[in-house]
Amino acid sequence: MSTNRESELRSKLEEEIRRIEPLDESAVQQAEQHLLNLTKPPGSLGKLEDIARQLAGITSTLHPDLSRKAIIVMAADHGVCEEGVSAFPAEVTPQMVMNFLSGGAAINVLARQAGADVRCVDIGVNAELSHPELISRKLMHGTNNIARGAAMTRETAVEALLAGIEVVDQLWQEGYRLFATGEMGIGNTTASSAVMSVMTGDSPEEAAGRGTGINDERLAHKMAVIRRAIETNRPDPSDPIGVLSKVGGLEIAGLAGVIIGAASRKCPVVIDGFISSAAALVAAALCKNAVSYMIGSHLSDERAHAQLLHKIGLSPVIHLSMRLGEGTGAALCFHFIEAAQRVMREMATFDSAGVSRG
Repeated sequence: MSTNRESELRSKLEEEIRRIEPLDESAVQQAEQHLLNLTKPPGSLGKLEDIARQLAGITSTLHPDLSRKAIIVMAADHGVCEEGVSAFPAEVTPQMVMNFLSGGAAINVLARQAGADVRCVDIGVNAELSHPELISRKLMHGTNNIARGAAMTRETAVEALLAGIEVVDQLWQEGYRLFATGEMGIGNTTASSAVMSVMTGDSPEEAAGRGTGINDERLAHKMAVIRRAIETNRPDPSDPIGVLSKVGGLEIAGLAGVIIGAASRKCPVVIDGFISSAAALVAAALCKNAVSYMIGSHLSDERAHAQLLHKIGLSPVIHLSMRLGEGTGAALCFHFIEAAQRVMREMATFDSAGVSRG
C-alpha cells in the first residue's frame, strides 16, 4: 500500500513525465531537407545525419547551442556486494568518487577533452563524503542486499528518480543543454543485470557479464545471485518502479530520473554503457517518448549490452570494446555530436558551392 508521501512523490514524477513530448517532426523534416542540399550523396554521413535530424527534433531548431555539456555521474553502493559478485571491494565506490572530484579519473580526462563538465552526485554511497563540488542527494548508505530482500522501498525509488530530475533541473538553470549519464557503484552490474532480466525476459545467464573483470567461477556465482534476487523479490516486469525498488540500485534510479529530466526540458541525453542503459530501459518503460531524446553512445564489452540497447531501441555510435562506465563512452560520443552540428552549420550546399547534383 502506498503512503501519502509516496503518492505525492509519484504525482511529481508523473507531472514531469507528462511534459515529455514526441519530437518536433517539422524540425526533423527541415533538417532532412538541409542534409539533402549539402554537397554529398544522400545519407552518406550515416549516423552523423541521424544525430543531426534527432537534435533538430529535440530542440526544434537546426542549430541548437549545445556548448554547455554535463556528464552526471551518479554514485551509490550495493548491499549485494556481500555476496562476492565483484572483483573489487565496496570501499572502492567512495574512493573513486573522491577521484572524480579531484579530476583524476578516466571520465575527467575524456570530459576535459570534450569540453564537458563532470558533476558527481552522491545518491547512496556507504560513506560520509564532503567536497565543495559534490552534489549530495544521499537517500541511503547503499541499497539492501537484493539476494535477501528488496533493494529499497518504493518511496525511496521514486525519491531517487526525482533526485535525478532535480539535478538536471539545477544544471539546466545554469545553462547546460546537453547531458550524459555516468555512474559509480561497486556491484552495480549485478543490479543492472537483474533489472534487465526482469524487464526484458532474458535469463540471468543471458543478462549477466563480467563487470569489473570476474573469472568464470565468480561469473557463475553472480548469475546464481541474480536468479536468487529475482526469485526472492518477485518483481513485476510491468511495474518499472517496483523493479527498481526490488532489484535495482539508487544510481540506476537516479540516472533514469536524469533521462526523464533531460527529455522533459527538450535536451538530448547521451546514454553511456550497460548500467546507464539499464536506467534507460526503466526510463523508456516509464515514458516511451523519452527514448527519442536518448543517444546511444557506444557498445560496451559487457556481453548483454547489445541486447539491452536493442530492447530500448538505441543504436550505438561507436564500438571501442570499452566497459569502464563512469560516462566514458558518452564523453567520447560528444565529439560525434559536435561533428554532426558542424556538418549542419558549416558544410556548403550544392547551390552555394556551384556543385552539380547527382
